[in-house]
Amino acid sequence: MTASPEFCAHLVDLLSSLGTVSVRRMFGGAGLYHGGAMFALVFEDTLYLKADDRNRPDFAAAGMAPFTYDTDSGRISMSYYEAPPEAMEDVELMRVWAQKSVAAALAAKSARRKSQSKPKKPAGKARGGKKRPRRG
Repeated sequence: MTASPEFCAHLVDLLSSLGTVSVRRMFGGAGLYHGGAMFALVFEDTLYLKADDRNRPDFAAAGMAPFTYDTDSGRISMSYYEAPPEAMEDVELMRVWAQKSVAAALAAKSARRKSQSKPKKPAGKARGGKKRPRRG
């Protein structure tokens, strides 16, 4: 098992200062959710936190690498970065990292909803900007 129940329970306890954190099993790992958004993933008992343009520099400064996986077409890098080891031992420090990741997850969720709710553009005119004559 790549996300042990014991490790996931430890994470829920470590992240308890956020409020309710739920664990959902997926693809041999697990996703951690807060406020209706997945803000972290667990794979091989390693915690990866959601990153965006606002908090990605923090992960880079801490020397943390993104979650990657291999496919037939090459290596895929996701927007989740390994949590710093010192945060794994400190509830308050983890809260700071996790809050930024929750914000990144909620922003990404909001952006997806907005892009999905945009009205479709009406069908354009025929080539050359001229209307096609109607038959009939």
